[in-house]
Amino acid sequence: MGHLTGKDLYRQLGRRLDQAPMRIPWTQILRELLETLYSPAEAELVCRLPFRPSTLDRIARLSGENELRLYDMLERLCAKGLVLDIWNGREYQYMVSPIVIGFFEFTMMRTGPDLPMARWAELFQRYMFRERDFLTANFGDGQQVSVMRALPHEEALGEHVEILAYEQAAALIEEQSDFSLGLCSCRHEKHHLGHAPCRTPMTTCTSMGAGARFLIRNGFAQPIEKQEMRDILARSRDQGLTLSTDNVRRDAGFICHCCGCCCNLLQGVRETGYPGILVTSGFVAKVTAALCTGCGLCAKACPIAAIRIETESATDKNASLSKMARIGSICLGCGVCALQCPTGALQLQSRARKVLHPEDSFERVLLQALERGTLQSLLFDNPNSRTQGFMRGLVGGFLRLSPVKQALLSDVLRSRFLAVLRRATQ
Repeated sequence: MGHLTGKDLYRQLGRRLDQAPMRIPWTQILRELLETLYSPAEAELVCRLPFRPSTLDRIARLSGENELRLYDMLERLCAKGLVLDIWNGREYQYMVSPIVIGFFEFTMMRTGPDLPMARWAELFQRYMFRERDFLTANFGDGQQVSVMRALPHEEALGEHVEILAYEQAAALIEEQSDFSLGLCSCRHEKHHLGHAPCRTPMTTCTSMGAGARFLIRNGFAQPIEKQEMRDILARSRDQGLTLSTDNVRRDAGFICHCCGCCCNLLQGVRETGYPGILVTSGFVAKVTAALCTGCGLCAKACPIAAIRIETESATDKNASLSKMARIGSICLGCGVCALQCPTGALQLQSRARKVLHPEDSFERVLLQALERGTLQSLLFDNPNSRTQGFMRGLVGGFLRLSPVKQALLSDVLRSRFLAVLRRATQ
């Protein structure tokens, strides 16, 4: 290769990764992380890869690389989770792996005696949480389009509450035929950070469809049958775990079984107050005062510490003080609290304001990129073209104008805008 010789290779890689729908702002910790993940040759290649899924032939033309050598490098990058290979029904397409869902998860799902797992765990945790640049860049301006959304436990729904198929974990499982089971990246990370052992098994990361096939093909997970998926879902209900999935309405690729002690998403919501880190379900927990005894089991179960137990003032001076659960301003609508309520005082009800989830991954990625100011990199995705570089700057400046962004994200224009982009990229 040698195209970037003499330049700060990892700084350029950081700039390239920061153009993804999930921003990756540059810090010294990021440099250390990238240097442990990418060899110089791999970093140079990723700097020259297009962001949209592309065939081997297209990447060879854009990068000027020999197809055979390029194929070998891409396969090695896929095995490390730094590049994704996607089967479109005819051939594989490759794309740069984002940080989430992407090279964080795939890195921490790996095992092996020679892998620096403890070092990776430390760097990921420092970059994503102890430094605030990453969280601020992606959620600090009230961004609402995240990668994942909470799923409600159906047993927590109140009577006569309607639920759509894409909000039912069981329905998501039934519509798929391929499944996988692998290490939970968050629990594996916390293990290598020396946290107390979690009561939830380490191997609980379940994927479906194309996501499962990618993980199995590249050695990140093992295939399982549909019945085992059902059994894991039942276990998560019994253990009071929070369920989350792709923030899409169609063709969700995984179901996460999250505990408050390990999950990075729940940690992010709980510690930063940014609710957009994990998009809520279409439901919210409600307390029936007459049934609440103030036992505190719901507050203990809530994974984002959104419930507090308050002492109620007695209207009768001779009456004893009572305690009652209060739901905070942020509720994921997961239903974990209701599963623990012994009196039935807590149930999930439909939110007053409808929660909008993208139709599919294509729509989610475009909306994420528009919110975070990187849509131009998807539209003009050849990093080696000066003409496209000019267009990225021109269009990016236009899209960063607040009135333009607000209009394109509004209910009025969003559907038409996304329809135009879908046609343009087909």
